[in-house]
Amino acid sequence: MRLLSRVAEVREAMALERQTNPATKVGFVPTLGALHAGHMSLVRAARSQCDFVVASIFVNPLQFGPTEDFSKYPRTLEEDCRLLKEEGVDVVFTPTAAEMYPAGAETTVDVGAIGDRLDGASRPGHFRGVATVVAKLFHIVAPDIAYFGQKDAAQVAVLKRMVRDLNFPLRIAVCETVREADGLAMSSRNRYLSQNERRQALVLWRALSAAKDAVARGETLAAKVRQSLVDTIAAESGARLDYAAVVNADTLLPVEHVDGGERILVAVAAWIGTTRLIDNVVV
Repeated sequence: MRLLSRVAEVREAMALERQTNPATKVGFVPTLGALHAGHMSLVRAARSQCDFVVASIFVNPLQFGPTEDFSKYPRTLEEDCRLLKEEGVDVVFTPTAAEMYPAGAETTVDVGAIGDRLDGASRPGHFRGVATVVAKLFHIVAPDIAYFGQKDAAQVAVLKRMVRDLNFPLRIAVCETVREADGLAMSSRNRYLSQNERRQALVLWRALSAAKDAVARGETLAAKVRQSLVDTIAAESGARLDYAAVVNADTLLPVEHVDGGERILVAVAAWIGTTRLIDNVVV
């Protein structure tokens, strides 16, 4: 496994790989680091489907707001690299902020209205930062397939739109959310939770399970499905709702019914103490 920190080094490595093996299929897993089993599932999917696998570890300042957790976001590079090496990753790209955003850099990627929905509404500018860094990483690595987790469903919708609109020659593969045994979606931010908060955080999965059960029982009104999310979160004293949404999974626009043949995303974000967590299911 090669650990590279400069854009030119990655481009050189990718050019050499494609020159040596013209038919090689490149898989790419972009991450913020603090890797867990969810990230590893993406890496394994890439390893099983591609000939050459690249992962990136970069805590991107552009996607954090001024009052968010950029400075305290967990950074565990040595352990992350050990995990990636065990999974057979070929190249790990670990740039600095100065490498990704040279002095004077001003260009960003604005994904339009979809970037202001769900997490984009709660975190203004967040998806501009995500789209900008991912676009740069796509240009640097030039993958055939990029792998993301279903837990970040809004991000997936935004990036799919960007790939389509800007004609990136790649496919986005979405892998299932990996959960703890009790249902909590794996997240690097789970490290922030105290033991009591960890218990309280299970309300997100309870809320989604209740909504999913309502649909299975025949509920078709999106407003009632959403209300079940709201009521379940409200019943947990340690949780504070950020959003509860029932939307089209591709556009992130609200829907009125869940029986129209669309892929419907039931999504929730909530604060557990000072930690904001997200989760979702598709119905």
